[in-house]
Amino acid sequence: MSDNVVPLFEKTTSAPEMPPLVVAAVATPAAEKPPVPLWMRSGRAIRTAVTDERTKTVVRAVARNGLYVVGGSRIVARRTWDGRTASRYERLLRAAEAAGNMEAAAEWEERGQRFRQERHRRRMDLLTAPVDAAKGALVGTGMGIGALVALGVVLAIANKEVTDVVTPLMAVIEFVRLLITIVTIVWGPLVTIGPFLALLGLWAVGRHQQAAPQWALPANDRGTDGEPITPSIVVLALRNLGIAPLRNAIKEMGDAGASMLGPIRIAGCGVEVDVALPSGVSTNEVQNRRRKLAENLARHEHEVFITIPQAARTVRLWIADSGALDEPIGPSPLTTDQDLTANYKTGRAPWGQDLRGDAAALSLYQRHLLITGLSNQGKTAALRALALWLALDRSVEFRIADLKGAGDWAMFDGLATVLIQGPTDDHVVQATEMVESGVSEMERRLQAPPGTAFPPLVLLVDEAQVAFMCPLQDDEKRPYGGSKATSRYFMATRKIHNQGRAVNVTLWQGTQDPTDQNLPKLVREGAHTRASLALGTESQARMALGDKAVDGGAAPNLLRPGLDKGTLVVASDGIEIPAGQASITVRTHYIDTETAAQITARAKAMRDGVTTLHVIERGEDRDPLADIATVIGNTSRVLTQDVLQRLATLNEDAYGSWTHADLKRVLEGTGAEPYKSDGRMVVGRDRIARALTNRDTEGSASATQ
Repeated sequence: MSDNVVPLFEKTTSAPEMPPLVVAAVATPAAEKPPVPLWMRSGRAIRTAVTDERTKTVVRAVARNGLYVVGGSRIVARRTWDGRTASRYERLLRAAEAAGNMEAAAEWEERGQRFRQERHRRRMDLLTAPVDAAKGALVGTGMGIGALVALGVVLAIANKEVTDVVTPLMAVIEFVRLLITIVTIVWGPLVTIGPFLALLGLWAVGRHQQAAPQWALPANDRGTDGEPITPSIVVLALRNLGIAPLRNAIKEMGDAGASMLGPIRIAGCGVEVDVALPSGVSTNEVQNRRRKLAENLARHEHEVFITIPQAARTVRLWIADSGALDEPIGPSPLTTDQDLTANYKTGRAPWGQDLRGDAAALSLYQRHLLITGLSNQGKTAALRALALWLALDRSVEFRIADLKGAGDWAMFDGLATVLIQGPTDDHVVQATEMVESGVSEMERRLQAPPGTAFPPLVLLVDEAQVAFMCPLQDDEKRPYGGSKATSRYFMATRKIHNQGRAVNVTLWQGTQDPTDQNLPKLVREGAHTRASLALGTESQARMALGDKAVDGGAAPNLLRPGLDKGTLVVASDGIEIPAGQASITVRTHYIDTETAAQITARAKAMRDGVTTLHVIERGEDRDPLADIATVIGNTSRVLTQDVLQRLATLNEDAYGSWTHADLKRVLEGTGAEPYKSDGRMVVGRDRIARALTNRDTEGSASATQ
């Protein structure tokens, strides 16, 4: 390269200059780390030692045992003070006044006054006690010496030894000297260990009363689940609810806060206690803090129920044993007693158990029924359990519309006279006409002569919200669904609610997630028995059970969806509810589909045979003789009145207005005319079959000719 050419880059052998810090960083090998300072290592060791579980255990043990002594001293001092003064009576007097119990307050005031008088008398006696004691000592000493000398004289005479006169006296003196010697020897160690014995006694008192904070107690004593419910635990739970008047009243009562409580009674899988609230505290304030109260009692929210009994300003707490409500209840009597039968009028359906563990039985006699709840919470199973029991009364007729169509009611085929299964609008139309046929039957019964007995007719619609929300209209532009006066399903249910029970025509409905759209107010309030499974909100609970039940403590919205399946809150006069309450919680027996089929088989065996109609046909020409054969089915003979009912159910348009005269007119001349059996007019199956055969034969012969 020429000398006059300047290179673009010049190769140098020396390293470029770098800042000192960079040089130091580069010079340090990557694998080497700077040593950890001693102070940092010491801090980590201290932190590890402090946070170690063994250290915590030791600290808790030391603190716990020390605080046992402090707490025991406080308890002993309090007991001593109570025993020496009238503070106990003053405290109980304030507690009675806070609870509004003036009679008890007057009694405690009288007892306190009596205590003061007796204390004054004892103090006055102490003023003369030294003089009386001195006099007694002198008299006793003189008499004692005289007795000892007399005894010595007797010994001296007996032994003929004069010195025996003082022998008894010297023996007593020697005994006294021995006692003084023993006391002198024992006194030193006793003075030394006495304080330790006193501390041990205070520690024992504190330990027995658990006089230490929760954090210092052993793990098995720190308010774990399953802790037995005692008066002190209930009072503390109420005091810590965050209700200022309640907290202040309990503080004024002192340890006598338990005077608010009634007796704690064992009630099924838990306990029950009535709490008389002090003045200034309302029952709804306690109800609104159910979760906090449950947690204060070391329970889950669903394990504490708050109801309002008859007594004023009183709440009734039912507190479950921890985890008891998650245990299944026993099987239904329908599955264990193969000879069980039902009686619609006088019997009660075995539905399940209440929270006390007692059997919960429901009367269905002339009561419309409504069961609501979120989807998949056991609504159909609860409704079906009642129908299975009632099916064991052979006089009951069922007409069922299952608007879910999942086969939950398939076992009633051959038992119900109508069984509609499906979720479509066409099924809603059929269900509506089924209910309307029930209205027609109700109206016929209402016009019957007084004293006429009517067999029970149960119209059952499961998933009724589908019917209320159906958008279809009939040929006259009347909607099937909705809640207007033109709605066919709505008006049919209202008519049955108004007058059906008087003639044993009742309506049972099961519906999901109640709202004003899928369960109108008038229909809700028309049900005599209202029951609800788990719901989402309090407003839904009010729709399901009514304001009275919810204001009285009913809270299906606090049931746990998915976990409390089959648990119902029931408001009805057909079930035994504790006095003063507006509802009762029932854990229903679960009867699976296979077992339900076995029960319906027993019910079918009790009947002569029932022909179940699955589809209500409309808008076509009818063959009355064939339809009569259809509704008779396999029964040998059927009452003419029942034939008319079944024909109306089969097709309301064609047969809804039929009378006995119409039936007689159709059968006249066929050889199948109605005849008397046991004094009542019936239609015979064999005669109808023979008439159909003859008609078909004659028709074929005419066609051949």
